[in-house]
Amino acid sequence: MFSLQGKVGLVVGIANESSIAWGCAKAFHEAGASLAVTYLNAKAEPHVKPLAERLGAPLFLPLNVEDPGALESVFEAIAAKWGRLDFVLHSIAFAPRDDLHGRVTDVSREGFMRAMDVSCHSFIRMAKLAEPLMKDGGTLLTMSYLGADEVVANYGVMGPVKAALQSTARYLAAELGSSGIRVHAVSPGPLATRAASGIKDFDNLLEEARLRSPLKRLVDIEDVGALCVYLASDGGRSLTGSTLFIDGGYNILA
Repeated sequence: MFSLQGKVGLVVGIANESSIAWGCAKAFHEAGASLAVTYLNAKAEPHVKPLAERLGAPLFLPLNVEDPGALESVFEAIAAKWGRLDFVLHSIAFAPRDDLHGRVTDVSREGFMRAMDVSCHSFIRMAKLAEPLMKDGGTLLTMSYLGADEVVANYGVMGPVKAALQSTARYLAAELGSSGIRVHAVSPGPLATRAASGIKDFDNLLEEARLRSPLKRLVDIEDVGALCVYLASDGGRSLTGSTLFIDGGYNILA
């Protein structure tokens, strides 16, 4: 039921072995999928290439979504290689450090626009490029966080940005559903990733999540990967437009 045998997917956002995208890519691979994997730039390539090789990824491509034409080039390579696409994992986010560490009240226009472009609008662009390759349907997945739904200390401007991302996922689900394309936002609990390390006092956030969650433990990237395999598989065929929390139940607490 949860096999991805014969399916092809795109994974965007692997930075290292701690990345949520890496946990998902491993799970996709183990479920039988063939993957296209991207890396941000030349500095990131040496860290991501060995991971792509472990996946036997037929496509390993550079992708900075802020570079004109870069995203289109990735999808052109996928079209040339497979002529189709079954799922996409969007696991990238960015905000300039000064804007991330400051008040939302003080966020700069430029910083807000960059955060929205990289973290949210890039998902819309991926959906548009994926649509013609998903002739038999498919799944689009993006990563959110509880800070989109509640005010989380020090999460700052990423809260409004992730809220926009979750809303975007719902609208894409409504628009693409008639083509058999399912869209979800996945909302893991706090994870010790490189991206999360930019959040002030993140260690305190981790400990609070561990102590307060009903399951009394943190989730890991393997947990997130298992959920994403289910959503991309035929087992998730009747689900779309959801924000799925995977946080040990932390989100249910007042």
